[in-house]
Amino acid sequence: MKNIFLLLVFLTLIQCNKSENLAKEEAVMQIAPPNAISEKLTSNDKASAMAVMDSEQPQPPNQEIAPKKIDTISKKVIKNGNMTIQVGDIKKAHQQVNEIIKNNKAYVQNEEFRNTDTDENLNLIIRVPHKNFDALINSFSDGLGSVVSKEVSSEDVTEEYTDVSIKLANKKIYLEKYRNLLKNAASTKDMLEIQEKIRGLEDEIDVAEGRLRFIDDRVNYSTLNLSLYKEKVRSSATSKIGFGSRFADSLTEGWNSFVGFILGLVSLWPFLLIIPIIIYLWKKWRARKKK
Repeated sequence: MKNIFLLLVFLTLIQCNKSENLAKEEAVMQIAPPNAISEKLTSNDKASAMAVMDSEQPQPPNQEIAPKKIDTISKKVIKNGNMTIQVGDIKKAHQQVNEIIKNNKAYVQNEEFRNTDTDENLNLIIRVPHKNFDALINSFSDGLGSVVSKEVSSEDVTEEYTDVSIKLANKKIYLEKYRNLLKNAASTKDMLEIQEKIRGLEDEIDVAEGRLRFIDDRVNYSTLNLSLYKEKVRSSATSKIGFGSRFADSLTEGWNSFVGFILGLVSLWPFLLIIPIIIYLWKKWRARKKK
């Protein structure tokens, strides 16, 4: 009996010892950091925990999201100019202008020549690469003649170019969507409506692309309106024209004045017609009065 009692006491002590150890482990797990807890786990426990955590966390999508590409548009500036130069010889000045144009890789878009009684005029519209615009202006200012007027202007169209480009890109996206819808159109009515949308978008895209091409052309090639003129001096003191030419000019001017006088009288024909009638009526009235 005594041996049985001693065995029961021994088992009770062992059970108390296990309970104390479990309580200590639980206290350590509550206080210790996650790293310390993971160190106490066996390899199998770790594998199981990782599997649970992986199953609970959301998985990323299979598709890779490409970074959004932002297109940067360089600064767009249109430069224009106007110059008026008085020269001594139009032909010689024209040759010099052609040489300067060639050296600056420019070209003449339009040329107009007028020869009047008072002067000779040569008007040129010149297109020159943007980077050579200032050099062209300086070349015309030096040695070509007397600069009467010069005007240079710059217009920044970067904002307009960017706005048109963005709208154009969006219209192309919508156009592609409408084309895909057209393939899956269920009825003739839907097909006609989609085709009408597509035609409208295509017209708007053509207009936008044309506007961008126009801006690029004006930006890449600047425009200069150049006017060359030579005055014709008709004074008798300074003119180099001979007496015979001036005498013929005087006869011509006299004849023109005479013709102008005759034409002026002809333009007064209603008054010339009314005056005889008035005189006749006045004489008739006077004769009646005497009787």
